[in-house]
Amino acid sequence: MKKPEYGFGMHLMVDGYDCDRHRLEDLSLIYSFLSDYPAKLEMTKIMPPYVFRYDAKNPDDWGVSGFVLIAESHISIHTFPEKNYLSLDIFSCKDFDANSAISHVNELFAVQRHEVKLLDRGLEFPKNIRKSAHLVQDERHRLKH
Repeated sequence: MKKPEYGFGMHLMVDGYDCDRHRLEDLSLIYSFLSDYPAKLEMTKIMPPYVFRYDAKNPDDWGVSGFVLIAESHISIHTFPEKNYLSLDIFSCKDFDANSAISHVNELFAVQRHEVKLLDRGLEFPKNIRKSAHLVQDERHRLKH
């Protein structure tokens, strides 16, 4: 089957519940995940991860956030250890196995329950401008007449 000429890519969003609190507060674990996981997805890390602890005004809302830029877009995670919760995004112009990513995150953080959203982003984004040019030309011709 021929790949579509349009569409930017996949955006996986995972909300994890009843996670292992100690893993959610482990800056080294989160840093390692963000540093190593792009290669497992066969993607290109273009900067070291940025991971930090956030101390909120409400003590129950403190957590760890991390982000890594990849050539294909980004991976981010936010954890709330007091609430045993995490949110994770993987956004990429390159296809990846979302089910495998969900399983990996569930195992790494001992997620007991999760919600998942998988979006196709940029539905009108031309993947290959040269191959897509004829579609634009046809549309312009149609609008003129």
